[in-house]
Amino acid sequence: MQSIIFVDGLSKTYASGFNALKNINLEIRAGEIFALLGPNGAGKTTLIGIICGILNPSAGQVLVAGHDIVTGYRASRSLIGLVPQELTTDAFETVWATVSFSRGLFGKAPNPAHIEKILKELSLWPKKDSMIRTLSGGMKRRVMIAKALSHEPQILFLDEPTAGVDVELRRDMWAVVRALRASGVTIILTTHYIDEAEEMADRIGVINAGELILVEEKTALMKKLGTKQLTLHLQAPLEHIPASLAAYNLALAGNGGDLIYTYDSKSARAGIATLLKDLDDAGVAFKDLQTTQSSLEDIFVNLVKDRR
Repeated sequence: MQSIIFVDGLSKTYASGFNALKNINLEIRAGEIFALLGPNGAGKTTLIGIICGILNPSAGQVLVAGHDIVTGYRASRSLIGLVPQELTTDAFETVWATVSFSRGLFGKAPNPAHIEKILKELSLWPKKDSMIRTLSGGMKRRVMIAKALSHEPQILFLDEPTAGVDVELRRDMWAVVRALRASGVTIILTTHYIDEAEEMADRIGVINAGELILVEEKTALMKKLGTKQLTLHLQAPLEHIPASLAAYNLALAGNGGDLIYTYDSKSARAGIATLLKDLDDAGVAFKDLQTTQSSLEDIFVNLVKDRR
């Protein structure tokens, strides 16, 4: 798949000496949903700010659809829609006026049908003549998304788009994101709701302390780094685990009524078969069993923890 954003050796050092980004190399594919995860202060917003032309890089190069973000600023910026974390818009303008004005800022000819389509998709149409200051926080967030989509961008950045919004808005927003992706728009999002990244993203990037520590297909990442747990519900509680089972690093839970075996998701089934045989030899009987696999949140927490 062709890359639409190419980042090469990107670094950012502020005047204070703080090194916010350190030699970032990244390619984002056209038409994908890419989730950028990282703790507060990791560099997510700085990276987005540089790609969108809001911040200047200290070193490195960024190309957007082949346009350099420094020498070809107008061409690159016209391809990008940005929904920032902060709710910043003109409180005394109407929804229709502020979204239409945003389209004009990018030199696009007026297109009332497109503005109407966006407002309806974001459930803003009934509020089109309302002043921004009269809207709820959730509605203001919808207006920010509408502004970002007003000039029909090929790339949409969503920086913590659902932080502090209600469940209904989150559901509506992800429906819009899916529709945009289906139409060919590339989506880059940062989120603290890792379940959203797990559900929506094609690929995951993890950034920590200004370094991009991992970029991986979501399914491959979970397969490679995920762990599984086998929980055996015992017929009779155990006070301790038999010495003959020490090699399995088993753990007791549920007041001795559950035996937990944690293993790598790549492990062969033969390992479980051997465990069950050894349990039988040790006289440990179970009445039921279940398996669970680590979530993307578990993987993310472990990756960041390992880098501290």
